[in-house]
Amino acid sequence: MPKPKGAEAAALGEGQSLPFEEALKRLESIVESMEAQDLPLETLLAQYAEGTRLSQLCQAKLNEAELKIQQLEKGPKGELTLKPVPIADETL
Repeated sequence: MPKPKGAEAAALGEGQSLPFEEALKRLESIVESMEAQDLPLETLLAQYAEGTRLSQLCQAKLNEAELKIQQLEKGPKGELTLKPVPIADETL
C-alpha cells in the first residue's frame, strides 16, 4: 500500500490536526487493505502501527467530544450552554 502523500502525510505527523472523519476513513481503508490483500509482513506491521495511531486519535477526539457534551449547563432561562472545560493536550 502506498504511503500517504502531501497534506495527508503532514496531518498524520501532526496528530490531532487530522479531522476525525479523515482519520476514521483512513483507518477503515487500512483495515480493508489488511483483510483483503496478501501483504508482506513489513507492510502489515507498518499498517498496524498507523492504524493504532489513528485509532488512538479517533478515541481521543471522541473522548473530547463526550466531555464537551457532558459539560452542557442549563442557564437561568432554561437554555443550554456549554461550560468551558480545559482539555489537556495529549500527545498520542
